[in-house]
Amino acid sequence: MKFFYAFLILILSLVGVTGCSQQDQDPPKPILAAKAASEKHQYQFAVHPLHNPSRLFDVFNPLLEYLNQNIPEAEFTLEASRDYAVFDQKLIDQTVDFALPNPFQTLIAIEHNYRVIAKMGDDFNFKGIILVPKDSPIKTPKDLKGYSVSYPAPTALAGTILPQYYLQTHGLDINKDIKNVYVGSQESSIMSVYLGTTMAGATWPPPWEALSKERPELKEKLKVIWQTQSLPNNSVVAGKNVPVEISDKVQILLANLHTTAEGQKILNKMYLSKYEKADNSTYAPVKQFINQFQKTVRPLELHAHTENKTAKE
Repeated sequence: MKFFYAFLILILSLVGVTGCSQQDQDPPKPILAAKAASEKHQYQFAVHPLHNPSRLFDVFNPLLEYLNQNIPEAEFTLEASRDYAVFDQKLIDQTVDFALPNPFQTLIAIEHNYRVIAKMGDDFNFKGIILVPKDSPIKTPKDLKGYSVSYPAPTALAGTILPQYYLQTHGLDINKDIKNVYVGSQESSIMSVYLGTTMAGATWPPPWEALSKERPELKEKLKVIWQTQSLPNNSVVAGKNVPVEISDKVQILLANLHTTAEGQKILNKMYLSKYEKADNSTYAPVKQFINQFQKTVRPLELHAHTENKTAKE
């Protein structure tokens, strides 16, 4: 019996010693909590295919770095998309936190619980332009009958939808008279004309200015033959799960970007003078135009990459 009590006392004493040692070794819980609180929240920022992925990164990554510097509790990463269809699907599936869609895609984003917080300025520059070779016999839209015209993608508003509306309302039936070739990017649309793959090509001013600056031979060989009407420029939207305090900070930084030397350098890469505050109502004129386009030209299907093959090359 004495042996039993002695053994019990020994066990209890060992438990006490072990418990004290473990308590001494465990880090205090407040330190762990502080570490968790310091972790940055990640936000994906997707930009629609204004350019090919390499150029897109060169133009827009400085903006994301600027946001990271000025919103230390968040980390923004740039997300490019292979083509317009992939980008459109991201909006539909709501898989990105922030996005910079074109005005037509902005309507799609609004329908899928995104809210407009800002937009690119310079609305006068959000228009389509149509390029032809300088020695081209084309003088009027009707002269394109029977030929091919290149565009970035079916849902590219400035680069496709506005030019198609212009051609349709200036005497050309784009669904019967020409072959519409969707080549995937603004740069590819321009190069298709330069290389002689298509008789004409549509884009919008910023990609044309950027690419022709890198390749001066483009302006030596090509000319802008027609320009379209203008619409509100590309938007910046935030997803429904983005905290308002974060989207407000992004909005303020964008709206004031042009007031700093660093911001002006970022804007210059975009051929843009400023960003502006905006909301969903800013894009009401775009909705009106899209309705008119669908009545006049063709229905807009997000993934309709089929080409009109009734005309000759």
